[in-house]
Amino acid sequence: MKNKNVTFITQAGVIAALYVVLTLLANALGLANYAIQVRFSEALTILPFFTPAAIPGLFVGCLLSNIITGCAPMDVVFGSLATLAGAVGTYQLRKYKWLTPVPPIVANIIVVPLVLAYVYQFEGSLLYFAVTVGIGEIISCGILGMILLNVLNKNAHVLFPQFEGVSIKRQVE
Repeated sequence: MKNKNVTFITQAGVIAALYVVLTLLANALGLANYAIQVRFSEALTILPFFTPAAIPGLFVGCLLSNIITGCAPMDVVFGSLATLAGAVGTYQLRKYKWLTPVPPIVANIIVVPLVLAYVYQFEGSLLYFAVTVGIGEIISCGILGMILLNVLNKNAHVLFPQFEGVSIKRQVE
């Protein structure tokens, strides 16, 4: 039991740290500053497919990233909650490999346009924001995330030991 808790906390912490680093990298490269934002960190949103530790890891990583990058307080709250909702949805769909990027894409298409329009008061329609956010999320979660999932899947049994009595090896086959 103790070993599972240590593994869970360690995985969550590593995922949170990776999320922050990848967010800062995308910002430094200018990929997160335009209408269509490609955030490398969003590729990590497929990780609940492998481990439930990714749920708090992604939430904390997003929360810290939004604080560090100077987002508005309401963006910190609602952006992080969108990531949490996406992570929970991905975990719920983990038996359906090809659907794993859908929950974070949908969560962000719903939440982020509202934040852009009402928190930041950017010029543009909600539909425009939904389309541009959707394109960025499809690139980040759908394409990069699925590439990551397929790469990690080869060593999933080593990287993500079993939790809750469910063998990850059985899930990913």
